[in-house]
Amino acid sequence: MGRVVRNAAKALIIKDDKMLAIKIGDGKEEWYIMPGGGQDVEELLPDAVCREVSEELRLHIEVKDLVFAIEGLHGEDSHRVDLVFLCEYKGTIENAILQGDTNQVGYDWLDIKTLNTAPLYPSKLRRQIMNLHEGKAYRVYLGNEEIGDPEVTA
Repeated sequence: MGRVVRNAAKALIIKDDKMLAIKIGDGKEEWYIMPGGGQDVEELLPDAVCREVSEELRLHIEVKDLVFAIEGLHGEDSHRVDLVFLCEYKGTIENAILQGDTNQVGYDWLDIKTLNTAPLYPSKLRRQIMNLHEGKAYRVYLGNEEIGDPEVTA
């Protein structure tokens, strides 16, 4: 049968011109990813993103709109489809059980004005998030991101 398709629901949480990102480290480098993760069977995507953000960051969010779709066709065990939702930060969740990502070392609020230079992956999201935040035209479907793709500046 080969590889399977894996849907992941991701949260774009913006507050005070900054976006929340999970910091990942492997002992040599550190980079950022968006909070969120895999969709479970019989789970709607908005429910998946809320569950994942709660598990990873102990945060309560309100899901707004689907803003981006990006795929990872190569370099992983599965064909990944990331669906990114704009979310509103609502506060912390007391007593939430943390289940962080592998190699998760923390989180940061990244300045959207300089996001194109931040080590945020998938990198194709960087400029499109900046455009969305600035009220400029942006692409929703970003296609496939190969390992090593450069930051998209158009």
